[in-house]
Amino acid sequence: QLQLAESGGGLVQPGGSLRLSCAASEFTLDNYAVAWFRQAPGKEREGVLCISRSGTTVNYDDSVKGRFTISRDNAKNTVYLQMNSLKAEDTAGYYCAAGDECGYYALEWHYSYWGQGTRVTVSS
Repeated sequence: QLQLAESGGGLVQPGGSLRLSCAASEFTLDNYAVAWFRQAPGKEREGVLCISRSGTTVNYDDSVKGRFTISRDNAKNTVYLQMNSLKAEDTAGYYCAAGDECGYYALEWHYSYWGQGTRVTVSS
């Protein structure tokens, strides 16, 4: 289940930016849709954004609209989550997951492969 690896998390101030990376091992990520999930302290894991094999995107959380962008670099076998204008409520563990397609709803069972997560803390 742990065939993806997230990186790029850390401590940032409110209003700052951070770029997370999701890299795959043993397979080519461009054959999969990739979603970013996050889990804030004391809350359930929720879907944030997904990018399909064709490059179309789906937003599952209106609170990140206009601030977060998902993209992929097939040459590097990597998917990114660019996070701008960060807020304290963005503090969470962030996970990437790969599956056949982005769904209308972000459901964890749609995704076969997961990473270990990377922590993002937004605080002054």
